[in-house]
Amino acid sequence: QEKSSRLSAALFGEDCEISHDQVYELLKYAALGKCHNATQPSWCRIYHQSHLAGVVVIVLHEMSQLHFYKFYLQFRHLRKVFRHRFTLPPSSATFLANLYGEEANLNPQNTAQGLTSTSSECVPNSSDLQWDPIIQKYGKEKRGMTSYTLTLEELKKNDYPMKGSPGCEDYMYTECDQQRTDSSPLFGLDCEMCLTAKGNEVTRVSLVDAQGRCLLNELVKPESRIVNYRTRFSGITRKILLPVKTKLADIQTRLKKMLPHDAVLVGHSLNADLQALQMIHPSVIDTSLLFARNEGRRFKLKFLAKAVLGKEIQCEQKLGHDPAEDARAALELAQFFIEQGPAKVAELNLEMLLTTERLTEVSQNKSALQLQQNRVQRQLNDPPRLSKPCFLDCLQMTGQKPLLLGRQELDSSGLCQSNLSTSNKQVLQRALEDVPLSTFSIIQFSLDPEYVAPDLLAGICEKVRIKLTDMLTIYAGPFDENFCLKSVKKEFGRCGPIRSLTVVTETYRPYVCIQYEVLEAAQLAVESLNGAEVAGSCIKVQRPITATMLDCDVLIKELELDIENEGVIYVAGLKKSLTETDLQEEFSQLKDLEALFLPRDLQSGKHRNCCFLKFQKSESAVDALEVINGWAMTGSRLRSRKALAPGHLWRWIGQMDHGNGKQRRNILCEEKEQQSDSEQELRKKLKKLDQHIRKLYRRLQNNTLCIVLFPGVNSIHGSQSGLGLM
Repeated sequence: QEKSSRLSAALFGEDCEISHDQVYELLKYAALGKCHNATQPSWCRIYHQSHLAGVVVIVLHEMSQLHFYKFYLQFRHLRKVFRHRFTLPPSSATFLANLYGEEANLNPQNTAQGLTSTSSECVPNSSDLQWDPIIQKYGKEKRGMTSYTLTLEELKKNDYPMKGSPGCEDYMYTECDQQRTDSSPLFGLDCEMCLTAKGNEVTRVSLVDAQGRCLLNELVKPESRIVNYRTRFSGITRKILLPVKTKLADIQTRLKKMLPHDAVLVGHSLNADLQALQMIHPSVIDTSLLFARNEGRRFKLKFLAKAVLGKEIQCEQKLGHDPAEDARAALELAQFFIEQGPAKVAELNLEMLLTTERLTEVSQNKSALQLQQNRVQRQLNDPPRLSKPCFLDCLQMTGQKPLLLGRQELDSSGLCQSNLSTSNKQVLQRALEDVPLSTFSIIQFSLDPEYVAPDLLAGICEKVRIKLTDMLTIYAGPFDENFCLKSVKKEFGRCGPIRSLTVVTETYRPYVCIQYEVLEAAQLAVESLNGAEVAGSCIKVQRPITATMLDCDVLIKELELDIENEGVIYVAGLKKSLTETDLQEEFSQLKDLEALFLPRDLQSGKHRNCCFLKFQKSESAVDALEVINGWAMTGSRLRSRKALAPGHLWRWIGQMDHGNGKQRRNILCEEKEQQSDSEQELRKKLKKLDQHIRKLYRRLQNNTLCIVLFPGVNSIHGSQSGLGLM
């Protein structure tokens, strides 16, 4: 019986971001097999590679994940056929060369052996520096210390306690109101927390001055009963806290007295420390934001201390973190940044160092024997080098000439059949003729310049934010005048994690506006609580009625039918204390359960009260829904429904700012007329592109690996993640 090739990829969960090097790894193995030292990619697997009829890569030039989800309904073929999806980092100008290996980057194989480049090799050239998020945020020139303190907008966006903010009414204000100068004193602050019945409470506080001297290192007795000491991280045990008499109020008073009126506090994700201390301070430098990254991601303090300062902190041999050590590290990182300037920091190439470190860790987890075999084999066949070998010439040596088609010059090496076309239609016609004759093809479709203009993309981005906000929001009511808000929050919280909850008082009887963090939670609330009795009132639950929401029901239905959500269900109402192991045990009776994804808060890292279950068969997922919802009839807290958003989209939604939608709508209304025509045309062109891909896909032979790449956007106007579909 003839074997067929098959592709499998474990891309379930929020961390399915695949680097350009990993895409190169896949394409090299798909094109060459085990020849020329090509190995199976680390993140997916191709079965029976020798039976592959060909590899086709379709690149949608200057398009991003934003385009796919804004015009989701238009990409009918892509969302119904391509089962595997992953996030790509924003592309560079050398995106295509990265795919087949002409770009001089660290060879992933060499890095995996634990090889590290010298400092001169790590330094990017000046043209690359301009795309570094640190340079984009601060520029290249050195600045004074006050340029790096968080603005009011940044404090608010990053959940810092502020005067007048909800929940901060009883917080102590440090009264450090004196105007800051570049010579104002810096103080490093760090706290360790334990989990109590009330939530996170401070159990140890450290403060260091600009010279690194420890001014305060005090244990604190929490007000509430401790339910988890978190000894592994906090270093706190019951025995340590037993004799402690110091209370939070004592620490607040001492800190307030110790800080000069122009003090600047430095810490890593300092908002969590100040929230736990229940203190408000107007001037801070947050090193997790100072060392900027794309897409809202943050470097860990442990990594920055090692990469920037050459210091090892939070060592596993120690019991818990030392807050004085962490405070001192954060302070020194801020001082380094201020003294050296953004350009010097960018030259450290922290992203590459982090990738190197992670690959090294993966390598070290392998058996020593396997490592030794790999080293010997690579020394014999592939001497260490920093540039990725281009595999197109390897194809040529076997008599196969790769095909590159597009509207721009895609290849200058002479290794490919490279044909320029004047339109996407012409690209398609040539592809239909030539792709079946080639074993490796890259087909690039692109839009005219007016459809990738920064102002148009910015407007689209805002509309996506608004639509996501509206889809995540529900209104519930009416309630009685003196209804119990806590009961409402508890009931709606069973549907999933809540981002915000506010009482609407403009109506005759009060309503509640709830914004969830995941689409499934909002939909579950509409489906399960509309017409229910909550807090003593029979209520109606509905989404906001806006122009963007008119096709919401259609979109929800299409998301349910999305091939990537096949066999996946959403479960809410979990206890936050449950671990993945606990949940695996709880759901072990469900038939054909393949994987479990427990979302985390992107900033705190805490588990949410919901999870996603993936089943080997879609019928098993339907059966599981009946079982879990049947438990609810017997008093279980759990609620479930079909999944709507894959893991990478969940992460993308979590990183978007769901702030003042009303204000944004007003801004967009002013620009509406000039952008609406362009957007409508763009909608038509993307629908046409989807049809082009459908025609090309249908012409491919069986056993052809087909990959569609939205490279993402990385420019001075901002960056957007890319998307890959296989």
